Amino acid sequence: MYADAASGMVAGMIDLSKLGMVDIIRLQNMLQQELTRRFERPMTMAFSDIVASTPYFARFGDAAGRQLQQLHLDLLHESLAAEGGRIIDTAGDGAFLAFPSADAAIAALIAFETAISRENAARARDHQLQVRIGVHHGPVLADGDVVSGDAVNLCARVASAARPGEMRLTRDVFQELSPVHRMKCRALEPVDLKGVGRQVELLAFEWRDQTVFPTRVRFEETQEEFELPAQDIVSFGRLREHEGTSANDVVLAPSDPAHARQISRWHFELRRFADGYRLRTVSDGVTEVDGVLVSKGVEVAVRPGATIRVARVLTLVLVSPQRVIPDDSAATRLV
Repeated sequence: MYADAASGMVAGMIDLSKLGMVDIIRLQNMLQQELTRRFERPMTMAFSDIVASTPYFARFGDAAGRQLQQLHLDLLHESLAAEGGRIIDTAGDGAFLAFPSADAAIAALIAFETAISRENAARARDHQLQVRIGVHHGPVLADGDVVSGDAVNLCARVASAARPGEMRLTRDVFQELSPVHRMKCRALEPVDLKGVGRQVELLAFEWRDQTVFPTRVRFEETQEEFELPAQDIVSFGRLREHEGTSANDVVLAPSDPAHARQISRWHFELRRFADGYRLRTVSDGVTEVDGVLVSKGVEVAVRPGATIRVARVLTLVLVSPQRVIPDDSAATRLV
């Protein structure tokens, strides 16, 4: 009867109302096996989400919000084609992407992030595009158009766990990468993701060349270090808040409060370009880079190791510290 049921179903003539429970269970198993055989395959996938799109719409209106969304999609289309990637689906401020391999995904996403920096160089700070990206490799059901499965849901959760400007990968992706890309991964603490019944081991992919782009700033007077936000303009100044919002990404506070007024409310910016950061002064206050005075409005290139003297009362050093590189086992090492 099982064979007859299967044959009848293929012919489109099966009467499900006449099947017993055992026959239905057998039929389910047969369909699951056929579905897996024909449509399940491993895939490298990614989600890209625009950061803070809801407040952007609220502040600047629907037209500006839609323009930002369109820029997001246009830059994705521009960056994916060369690596064989494609956009599977879009929803509001997010896009679901598929790639032929893990290395292709990373190459395309590096091109995407680079394109964002290029566009942001000509956009006001409030209108800059910033995304968070999650990448995963796992089995999916795909028929050429639709891609679905638990791996897709996990990938979306990885993206939601990423910080603004960050690209996070699962270990499944890491194991598919070539050595040159593995060396740019930094191990993170395992995290709990919504809807996932286990802790997930994630890595941050450092798509910027850390010999060119510093990742942290150290205050020499206190030896405190702070991570630089992964955005295309990073502002430095003494003002912490302005009209209820953060005024500066890095607040400059000298160890002696009596010297605070010597630092401008907005003192200087780091602007990210394809070839590295450029420091641009926005204040008449004194700013020196490696002992050279930088006048207001002037831009100078800065690299890891650059020393920035602010108002002659505060000294900052741009650094790219050692990072933890995971290997194929649970062990890690420093480079």
